[in-house]
Amino acid sequence: MFTTQDLFLLAPEIFLLGSICVLLLVDQFIPQERRGVTHFVAIAVLIGCGVLTLRMPGAATYANAIPAAGGMVVRDGLGDVLKLFLYLTTALSFLYARPYLAARNLWSGEFYALCLFALLGMMLLVSASNLVMIYLGLELMALSSYALVAIDRDSPISSEAAMKYFVLGALASGVLLYGMSLTYGGAQSLDLMEIQRRIAGGFEPAWFQFGLLFVIVGVAFKFGAAPFHMWVPDVYQGSPTGVTLFIASAPKIAAFGMAYRLFDGAYPGLAQEWRDVLAVLAVASLAIGNIVAIAQTNLKRMLAYSTVSHVGFLFLGLIAGGTQGYGAAMFYSITYALTTVVAFGLIVLLSRAGFEAEEIDDFAGLNQLNPWYAFLVLLVMASLAGVPVLIGFFAKLTVLTAAVGAGYLWLAIVGGAFAVIGAYYYLRVIKVVYFDRPVRSDVLVLPADLPFRVVLSLNGIALLALGVYSAPLMRWCLVVLGGG
Repeated sequence: MFTTQDLFLLAPEIFLLGSICVLLLVDQFIPQERRGVTHFVAIAVLIGCGVLTLRMPGAATYANAIPAAGGMVVRDGLGDVLKLFLYLTTALSFLYARPYLAARNLWSGEFYALCLFALLGMMLLVSASNLVMIYLGLELMALSSYALVAIDRDSPISSEAAMKYFVLGALASGVLLYGMSLTYGGAQSLDLMEIQRRIAGGFEPAWFQFGLLFVIVGVAFKFGAAPFHMWVPDVYQGSPTGVTLFIASAPKIAAFGMAYRLFDGAYPGLAQEWRDVLAVLAVASLAIGNIVAIAQTNLKRMLAYSTVSHVGFLFLGLIAGGTQGYGAAMFYSITYALTTVVAFGLIVLLSRAGFEAEEIDDFAGLNQLNPWYAFLVLLVMASLAGVPVLIGFFAKLTVLTAAVGAGYLWLAIVGGAFAVIGAYYYLRVIKVVYFDRPVRSDVLVLPADLPFRVVLSLNGIALLALGVYSAPLMRWCLVVLGGG
């Protein structure tokens, strides 16, 4: 039974769902030449969700979370912070995608509706306290993502990528659901806290750990961790860049929220088991992601394998556990999302109708054409490589420090070694930008959308500013997790 308190606690989700319905209706009555109204309505919806999240906060930490909807979801500081950054990355995706989609006749209300539906699924994921809600949120996000990848129906590459994503995603969802069913069979409950109590009480049937293994596989697929990363390169390269920048950023924050709710909320009593499995996945992701990325000439595909390697770093924080480990993983997922969205925004900047700036050579000599945007590329690639002072360096440092503090020195050494290897392909892009000759002088066509250029520049500078002042953001992550 819903109560008045539930309506207040779920105000952001209810507002978003109602706004999506209104947006779909409004879009039907807007002429094609005034499509920009839908864009601004979608941005306004995100601002409204942010205001509701800030105005009606739940509990400060996960330890004293306020249950809602019969305990299906909780309202706490962790969920609210993750939601705020989900709104931010989604808004940035809308701003960057607009000129790209408009130039290719893909700019439609369906794009915004699907992104907002995916966002709603992410919001449920980061606030879920029940296995059913986790699965519903995950599927809402996944189904919307499948449709987004296939939004360019005239492109065989996009259709192929969407089909691969759908088939592999459906398989992973089935595996995850099977693991959840085994968990339910052992605990006789779908509530995460009740599952935790059953395990802590010693009630651990043989199939419980078997079910946990299937849950880990499902989580690893959604993260894009090796060896369950097969969909990542094809989807990143096959999707329109305006779609890729959304799929590559916001879902990583939601995936962390899902992993935290599951591992810390339901399975802390089996921590040693899932940490051992995640350690294997982390090493595989670091190795495959960094080594294969070196051979890539397509920038979107390189960033896809880069994502696999970054998932390995994020897993180091989850493996470390505790406030420091989870806080480091949360910090990493947020900063990675903010870095990735500007990376694909730069690809959009150089793209235009009939020309996709997807090859690394397309950035050759960018410094001679526009030093400012070359500097933004430098900031992004250096941050992803973990160069000191930039936010990417502190993100890597926090997860490695947490791993060492938790007794996983060997994992930290592996992570550090592959971070050095991974720096090569990032530095290669910087070399192409600054030292190669331009392949074509007309490669840089600035979009007429002034907000695009301004926000992209601010987003790039933020990577440096957040690096210099990273302590407040890290402290915020620790506070909402119940630490100092």
